[in-house]
Amino acid sequence: MSARIYKPSKTAMQSGRAKTHRWILEFDPEEPRTIDPLMGWTSSRDMKSQIHLRFPTKEAAIAYAEKHGIAYHVHEPHERAPRRVAYADNFKADRRFPWSH
Repeated sequence: MSARIYKPSKTAMQSGRAKTHRWILEFDPEEPRTIDPLMGWTSSRDMKSQIHLRFPTKEAAIAYAEKHGIAYHVHEPHERAPRRVAYADNFKADRRFPWSH
């Protein structure tokens, strides 16, 4: 029984960074998923794959895993590099791309 600890990335459906500040502990699958021959649905007998524990910090998630004897591996987040752009830059005379009209 092992788990991974990670910080979720921003979804493509949102412009903000809501729900990306917490760390998640998620168990690795112990059994492979199977395909139901009648309906074609993907199913699993692994109940731990449904558990997602949320923590405010990485240290809290690691402390929980160590307290309960869970082997874990941490995936560090890739921080984005913010790019500051002013609206007035669209109208500069020395634009990199000339106007198309």
